[in-house]
Amino acid sequence: MICAVIDTNVLVSALLARHPGSNPVRVVEAVLDGRVVPLHAPDIIDEYRDVLSRPEFSFDPALVEAVIAGFLENGRELPPAPSAEYFPDPSDKVFYCVALGAQEDRAKLVTGNKQHYPAADFVVTPAEFCTLAGL
Repeated sequence: MICAVIDTNVLVSALLARHPGSNPVRVVEAVLDGRVVPLHAPDIIDEYRDVLSRPEFSFDPALVEAVIAGFLENGRELPPAPSAEYFPDPSDKVFYCVALGAQEDRAKLVTGNKQHYPAADFVVTPAEFCTLAGL
């Protein structure tokens, strides 16, 4: 089973998508149907809830809670590994560090903003992840 930390921007892109076959949609569907194990920490879940509840997105609160529930139900909570890497946005660090701590499982960090993270082979775009995971 493939494990991945899903950046919040992938969730936003999936929920905003106009095309049901887009890569972010395929990633989120794979999490929700159990083909991908989402790795998370409490700070990640808090960010999901905060960002997906912002008024500018107008996401249905029931949909937001259903997506988060799917991540919790199908996922695994892990503590972030320590890292001395610099992050322009400190809130991105937890995503990287959870994925870093799961490298024995060859976990990926799936993001639409690779430039926000240190260069690492485990940081991939949704398109790259879909190819790697056979989605």
